[in-house]
Amino acid sequence: MKLGINLLCIGGHIDEAAMPYLELIAECGFDHVEVPVMHGSPDHYEWLGQKLSALGLGAAQTSIVPDLDANPLSAGDAIRKRGRAHLDWIQDCAEALGSQTVGGPFHAPMGHFTGQGPTAEEISYGAEAHHAMATRAARHGYILALEPLSRFETYFLNTVAQANAYIQAVDHPTFGIMYDTFHANIEEKSQTAAINALGKKMHVLHVSENDRGVPGTGQIDFSSVFSAVKAQGFDGHVVVEAFGAGVPELAAATRVWRPLFPDLETLIRQSHSFVRDAWNAA
Repeated sequence: MKLGINLLCIGGHIDEAAMPYLELIAECGFDHVEVPVMHGSPDHYEWLGQKLSALGLGAAQTSIVPDLDANPLSAGDAIRKRGRAHLDWIQDCAEALGSQTVGGPFHAPMGHFTGQGPTAEEISYGAEAHHAMATRAARHGYILALEPLSRFETYFLNTVAQANAYIQAVDHPTFGIMYDTFHANIEEKSQTAAINALGKKMHVLHVSENDRGVPGTGQIDFSSVFSAVKAQGFDGHVVVEAFGAGVPELAAATRVWRPLFPDLETLIRQSHSFVRDAWNAA
C-alpha cells in the first residue's frame, strides 16, 4: 500500500507557499501526495514534480471537468471538442508532474444536473473520450481512476454498479475507478459488498470520513473497508481526502464552507497514524 494525502486540504493550486506542508507530509511518512490539477501549465507541474521528488514523495493527480463549456459528454460538437482538449491538458500536466495515477471526476462538470441519469449518448461520448485517455496513459506508464460521486454532486456516475458497467463501455485495462468512502457511504447499501463488486478495477482508494474531516473520527467503519480492500489483493494508492474551510474551485459542488479539522498539522499527523494503524490491523 502506498499512503498519500490529497492536497485539496491545502488549496486548489499547489505552489511554493505549500512547501512547509509538503515537508511535514514527507516527515510524517506519507509515500506520495495527490495533487489537484485544476488550472496552470505543464511547466508548473514539472516544477512541482521535481520538488516532490526531492522530498522523497511520489506524485498522483486529481482533476475535474471545469464547466459546461468544456464538457466531453456534450451533444454539441464544438463543446465536446473543447472537453476532449481539456482531457488532453489533464494528461499533459500528469506527464509533466510524473503522476502515477490520474483520478477524480473527469467525466462531467460537478454540480451540474440534467434532471435524469446519463443518457446512452453521454455514456458513448464519455467512453470514447476515456478510452482515448487510457490508451495514452498506457503509453506513458500511469493508470486512470475515474471517480463516481454521490447524487448530490453529479448525475453521471454514482454507484459501483454504474461504474462497473462504464468500465465495460470504456474497455481498456488502464482504466479503472477511484473508490471514495465518503461517496460510497451515501450511495451503497454496503461498502464491503461494493468493494467486492468492484474488485481489481479499484485503482485508487480515497479514505474520506462521512463529514470529510479527519479519518477515524466519524461514522465510517474503516476496519471493514480496509479488510475488504485487502481481501481483493489491493496494494496500490490509498489517499486521505479531507477538506478545509472550502476550496473555491469545489465549494459550490461539495458544500464545504466550514473547517472540518482543527488545523492542517493535526489532519496530516492524525490521518497518517490512523490509516497506517488501521490498515495494518485489518
